[in-house]
Amino acid sequence: MELADEIIINAPKDRVYAALNDPEVLQRCIPGCEELVQHSETELEAKVVLKVGPVKARFSGDVQLDKSGAPDAFSLTGQGNGGTAGNAKGGADVTLTANGDSTILRYEAKAAISGKLAQLGSRLIQSTAKKLAARFFKSFQDIMEEDAVS
Repeated sequence: MELADEIIINAPKDRVYAALNDPEVLQRCIPGCEELVQHSETELEAKVVLKVGPVKARFSGDVQLDKSGAPDAFSLTGQGNGGTAGNAKGGADVTLTANGDSTILRYEAKAAISGKLAQLGSRLIQSTAKKLAARFFKSFQDIMEEDAVS
Protein backbone atom coordinates (compact mmCIF):
# COMPACT_ATOMS: atom_id res chain seq x y z
CA MET A 1 0.00 0.00 0.00
CA GLU A 2 1.26 3.46 -0.86
CA LEU A 3 0.18 6.91 0.33
CA ALA A 4 1.32 10.35 -0.77
CA ASP A 5 0.12 13.85 0.02
CA GLU A 6 1.14 17.46 0.42
CA ILE A 7 0.02 19.92 3.09
CA ILE A 8 0.82 23.54 3.85
CA ILE A 9 1.70 24.36 7.45
CA ASN A 10 1.60 27.97 8.60
CA ALA A 11 5.01 27.92 10.28
CA PRO A 12 8.63 28.35 9.17
CA LYS A 13 10.46 25.24 7.97
CA ASP A 14 12.85 25.09 10.95
CA ARG A 15 9.91 25.03 13.42
CA VAL A 16 8.11 22.35 11.39
CA TYR A 17 11.25 20.21 11.26
CA ALA A 18 11.82 20.60 15.01
CA ALA A 19 8.20 19.66 15.76
CA LEU A 20 8.41 16.57 13.55
CA ASN A 21 11.35 15.46 15.67
CA ASP A 22 9.71 16.20 19.04
CA PRO A 23 8.36 13.01 20.68
CA GLU A 24 5.78 14.97 22.71
CA VAL A 25 4.34 16.61 19.59
CA LEU A 26 4.35 13.31 17.70
CA GLN A 27 2.61 11.45 20.52
CA ARG A 28 -0.18 14.07 20.49
CA CYS A 29 -0.57 13.68 16.72
CA ILE A 30 -0.37 9.91 16.22
CA PRO A 31 -3.89 8.44 16.41
CA GLY A 32 -4.15 5.93 19.26
CA CYS A 33 -0.61 6.57 20.53
CA GLU A 34 -0.34 5.60 24.18
CA GLU A 35 3.40 5.98 24.53
CA LEU A 36 6.32 7.28 22.46
CA VAL A 37 9.81 6.93 23.84
CA GLN A 38 12.91 8.37 22.22
CA HIS A 39 15.91 6.08 22.78
CA SER A 40 18.36 8.12 20.68
CA GLU A 41 18.43 10.83 18.00
CA THR A 42 17.36 8.22 15.44
CA GLU A 43 15.44 5.57 17.42
CA LEU A 44 11.89 5.72 18.79
CA GLU A 45 9.64 3.11 20.37
CA ALA A 46 5.86 3.42 20.20
CA LYS A 47 2.78 1.77 21.66
CA VAL A 48 -0.35 2.43 19.61
CA VAL A 49 -3.91 1.10 19.79
CA LEU A 50 -5.73 0.98 16.44
CA LYS A 51 -9.09 -0.28 15.28
CA VAL A 52 -9.29 -1.39 11.66
CA GLY A 53 -12.76 -2.63 10.79
CA PRO A 54 -13.63 -5.29 13.35
CA VAL A 55 -10.02 -5.77 14.51
CA LYS A 56 -8.66 -3.74 17.42
CA ALA A 57 -5.00 -4.23 18.26
CA ARG A 58 -2.26 -2.79 20.42
CA PHE A 59 0.94 -2.43 18.43
CA SER A 60 4.42 -2.18 19.88
CA GLY A 61 6.99 -1.01 17.41
CA ASP A 62 10.29 0.59 16.65
CA VAL A 63 10.96 3.51 14.32
CA GLN A 64 14.33 4.41 12.81
CA LEU A 65 14.94 7.95 11.51
CA ASP A 66 17.37 8.88 8.75
CA LYS A 67 18.14 12.58 9.13
CA SER A 68 20.94 12.73 6.56
CA GLY A 69 18.93 15.15 4.38
CA ALA A 70 17.86 17.37 7.28
CA PRO A 71 16.28 19.90 7.51
CA ASP A 72 14.98 19.64 3.93
CA ALA A 73 14.16 15.94 4.04
CA PHE A 74 14.21 12.89 6.22
CA SER A 75 13.08 9.29 6.08
CA LEU A 76 11.71 6.89 8.61
CA THR A 77 11.22 3.15 8.67
CA GLY A 78 9.43 1.10 11.25
CA GLN A 79 7.81 -2.14 12.16
CA GLY A 80 5.13 -3.03 14.66
CA ASN A 81 3.78 -6.18 16.20
CA GLY A 82 0.07 -6.36 16.95
CA GLY A 83 0.06 -9.86 18.41
CA THR A 84 -2.70 -12.02 16.95
CA ALA A 85 -3.91 -9.09 14.81
CA GLY A 86 -0.72 -9.22 12.77
CA ASN A 87 2.33 -7.20 11.95
CA ALA A 88 2.98 -4.00 10.04
CA LYS A 89 6.12 -2.54 8.53
CA GLY A 90 6.76 0.42 6.35
CA GLY A 91 8.43 3.73 5.86
CA ALA A 92 8.00 7.27 4.67
CA ASP A 93 10.03 9.94 2.92
CA VAL A 94 9.23 13.50 4.01
CA THR A 95 10.36 16.71 2.33
CA LEU A 96 9.95 20.23 3.68
CA THR A 97 10.02 23.28 1.41
CA ALA A 98 9.93 26.86 2.66
CA ASN A 99 7.08 28.88 1.14
CA GLY A 100 7.28 32.39 2.56
CA ASP A 101 6.19 32.19 6.20
CA SER A 102 4.76 28.70 5.71
CA THR A 103 6.14 25.27 4.87
CA ILE A 104 5.06 22.75 2.26
CA LEU A 105 5.29 19.24 3.69
CA ARG A 106 5.22 16.36 1.19
CA TYR A 107 5.29 12.70 2.10
CA GLU A 108 5.36 9.36 0.36
CA ALA A 109 4.72 6.32 2.51
CA LYS A 110 4.66 2.58 1.95
CA ALA A 111 3.33 -0.06 4.29
CA ALA A 112 2.85 -3.80 4.34
CA ILE A 113 0.72 -5.79 6.77
CA SER A 114 0.28 -9.45 7.64
CA GLY A 115 -1.96 -11.56 9.85
CA LYS A 116 -5.63 -10.89 10.58
CA LEU A 117 -5.32 -7.29 9.40
CA ALA A 118 -4.21 -8.42 5.94
CA GLN A 119 -7.34 -10.57 5.65
CA LEU A 120 -9.64 -7.53 5.97
CA GLY A 121 -9.13 -6.48 2.39
CA SER A 122 -7.05 -3.84 0.70
CA ARG A 123 -9.86 -1.27 0.35
CA LEU A 124 -10.54 -1.18 4.10
CA ILE A 125 -6.84 -1.07 4.92
CA GLN A 126 -6.15 1.69 2.36
CA SER A 127 -9.14 3.72 3.55
CA THR A 128 -8.11 3.39 7.20
CA ALA A 129 -4.50 4.31 6.42
CA LYS A 130 -5.62 7.46 4.57
CA LYS A 131 -7.89 8.46 7.48
CA LEU A 132 -5.10 7.91 10.04
CA ALA A 133 -2.62 9.94 7.95
CA ALA A 134 -5.19 12.73 7.55
CA ARG A 135 -5.85 12.76 11.32
CA PHE A 136 -2.11 12.87 12.06
CA PHE A 137 -1.45 15.83 9.76
CA LYS A 138 -4.61 17.70 10.84
CA SER A 139 -3.49 17.35 14.47
CA PHE A 140 0.03 18.42 13.49
CA GLN A 141 -1.28 21.51 11.64
CA ASP A 142 -3.47 22.41 14.63
CA ILE A 143 -0.55 22.13 17.06
CA MET A 144 1.71 24.23 14.83
CA GLU A 145 -0.98 26.91 14.48
CA GLU A 146 -1.69 26.89 18.25
CA ASP A 147 2.03 27.41 18.89
CA ALA A 148 2.13 30.27 16.37
CA VAL A 149 -0.72 32.06 18.20
CA SER A 150 0.66 31.58 21.71
